[in-house]
Amino acid sequence: MKYNAVSEAKFSVGGVTRFYMPLLLQGFSQSLAYPLVAGIVTHGKLGVDALTAFSQGQMVMFMIGAIGGGLVTTGLVFAKTWMGYVAFKRLNALMMTALLAVQCVVAMPPFSDWIFSGLFNLSPELSRIASRTLLLGVLMNGFFFLRNVPMVVLFNNLESAKANYATIIRLAVTFALAVAFPRMGLVGPWWGLAALTFGVGVELAATWLFARPYVARLPNRSQAGEAKSLPSIPRLTLEQFRFTLPLSLGGFLLMLSPVAIAAFVGRTVDPKDMLAIHYVTLGVANPVAFAALRMQTVAIKFPPEYAGDRRLLAYAVAAGLLLGVVPLAFSTPLIGGWYFGTYQNVPPRIIGTARLAVGLYSLIAVVQAVRARVEGLAALAKRPKAIMAGQIAYTASLFAVCSILLPLGVPGWAMAVTAIFVAPICVTATIYAALALRGGK
Repeated sequence: MKYNAVSEAKFSVGGVTRFYMPLLLQGFSQSLAYPLVAGIVTHGKLGVDALTAFSQGQMVMFMIGAIGGGLVTTGLVFAKTWMGYVAFKRLNALMMTALLAVQCVVAMPPFSDWIFSGLFNLSPELSRIASRTLLLGVLMNGFFFLRNVPMVVLFNNLESAKANYATIIRLAVTFALAVAFPRMGLVGPWWGLAALTFGVGVELAATWLFARPYVARLPNRSQAGEAKSLPSIPRLTLEQFRFTLPLSLGGFLLMLSPVAIAAFVGRTVDPKDMLAIHYVTLGVANPVAFAALRMQTVAIKFPPEYAGDRRLLAYAVAAGLLLGVVPLAFSTPLIGGWYFGTYQNVPPRIIGTARLAVGLYSLIAVVQAVRARVEGLAALAKRPKAIMAGQIAYTASLFAVCSILLPLGVPGWAMAVTAIFVAPICVTATIYAALALRGGK
């Protein structure tokens, strides 16, 4: 079945920028919430070690959630009519229920012991923090799944700004709690998780309020009492699930990458320091990378208009270079010294290394923006298997880099930086090759 776009858009620098800027800010601000609450976590009794456990618990949570990571892309492609929207809501609810159940099971022994004490080599105390973070994070992960539906509606109507407003509200709430909690003596991982969860809940409510008018205007919307006249909904749900399935497998493999990095870094010399550097620098690099990855949505909504149309590719490179200024600023003594030393409570002995690592991340946005653009092209061509192939290449190349560098005695932070650069380059090359082999344009 062919789905007509709710809103068609032609490329222009101004038009793309007006659509991308809210997405950029949304991706940046969403990831910014995590380093904000890190200040709550690291000022607890276990200091920066608690952040390691907290981050690894959340990392497993996001890895499970990544199995539904293709849902937003599926909604952008299919949920443009009333029936497509209803089928997408059903698919989203079914996958949310299944994956939250998996999260609860994995957070319990013996699975939690295998992951956090075994794979990550955490001490018993830190392992308990990580497993409880995973279990208590079920509510926040549920909010993320529920947010998929109104967010897709807004994106399909080119209302990325309104989705961004909801995220800004979330960020403001999280920032307020990040300031208030330590002053009230409410520090440690549980208060950090509470601040994150409350902020996401507020964002969900705001996104739904913004999206409601557009849901009412979806094409072919059924009237009250006509639910029985939609016999094709199960079929559409199955069609969407088949589209999502390769993306879901690929998303799982993609989110497995931080787990793999942590497992390798945790086995290098000075593992606590190396993991601390890895996580605090990702707190800066990830917002920039996620902002660059929003280029995938731009590529879907602004498709090529003629053979060889690479205007969006040039735009992606320029946007990535501008985004790279952010981690570069955090490598300076003034900003980096305050952020890593004062705010993140990083031990002085590793602040210099943290600044060096985050400076190296200044080009990661270019790599991720180019990768996101070709992923968007593959989604437009309804080639989810090409995207999955790229994500398999991501995981395989990351394992390969870490496996080569670990026996060579490379420091853990340098191993992580190298792998994080090489992996998205392999994604981009793989998807380009997959599209070319099957005649993609």
